[in-house]
Amino acid sequence: MKEVKQQLVKTAAMLCGCQSIRTHQTLLDLDLDLELDPAQMAKDLLHQADSTTEELEHGWDREMSSIVLLIHLMPPSAHGCNKRPGKLSARQAIDRLVKFIKTGTSIEGHLDSITQRRQPYLLAVGTQKSAIHKYFIVIDKHAVPCQSPDCLASFDELFKAHLVFATSYNRDLANVYHFLQTAVYQIDAATTKVNLRVKEMRARMLH
Repeated sequence: MKEVKQQLVKTAAMLCGCQSIRTHQTLLDLDLDLELDPAQMAKDLLHQADSTTEELEHGWDREMSSIVLLIHLMPPSAHGCNKRPGKLSARQAIDRLVKFIKTGTSIEGHLDSITQRRQPYLLAVGTQKSAIHKYFIVIDKHAVPCQSPDCLASFDELFKAHLVFATSYNRDLANVYHFLQTAVYQIDAATTKVNLRVKEMRARMLH
């Protein structure tokens, strides 16, 4: 897990060209779309990833922020009949990867609220987003407890759940998953078809 985290932080710092940035707002608390400057969005998320837990009372912790950063750096590819570019707000993008519920909220109630089949995602339970004490992998309206409360360890389990259950990636997160699969986990790197953006990021990180 330490290696995975180092790779995520290394990628973020490399592409942003900075180590941190001072700001009074974080991207995850705003409903922004991807038409805004991606470099500025990356800087804001990198700041959140570098912040202390106390500074993140209204946002995710630094580990989750590092993962979310990759979503904005590798947004969805065009899909559908019209091949129109995908446009996701920050909230929509993270919603496909992780959902937050407060401690004491019924997990069964959350599962009952699912109205359509979704690809696996993380359900984070805590007093606030920066203080998660339990993660679950939600798949087919079942919540499978993660073995560790650590964000990156839980994300590792989420990634591997796709392999165990032989399920495809969420298409809006496919670029991120393909990047992690081929660059971090180094699975089928030579045979997996990825878009130019993923190839570019993978080449920059590995060389």
